[in-house]
Amino acid sequence: MRHRLGVIGYSGTPFDEKEGRGILKREISLRAIHHPDLEIVSGLTAIGIPKLAYQVAVDLGLRTVGIACSKAHEYDCWPCDEIVIMGNEWGAESTIFLSSIHEMIKVGGGKQSAAEFAAFTGPKTEFKL
Repeated sequence: MRHRLGVIGYSGTPFDEKEGRGILKREISLRAIHHPDLEIVSGLTAIGIPKLAYQVAVDLGLRTVGIACSKAHEYDCWPCDEIVIMGNEWGAESTIFLSSIHEMIKVGGGKQSAAEFAAFTGPKTEFKL
């Protein structure tokens, strides 16, 4: 199995995109050095932190995975290499997301990001914006 980095954070809340992109580029690049089989796992939507994480992944030639509930289809979605839809309400996908990643990065975020970050027992890093 490939090394999976979960990326969570702001989706609908405005934030400093330049700073967010810089954090993600630095953190994902560092992990890609140690894990050439790195995959980026996020919330499927092509907005906010998930979109920036997927953009960085593509720039680095990494595989992308989107895990979300069916409501994600109400938004623009990233054309991930692998897509997992679980449940019909936001948060229904959290269990499968958390069980499928090896480490996590959180950049800002709301209630769901905070809950996932608290629940994840593996290596994790949080960045405020």
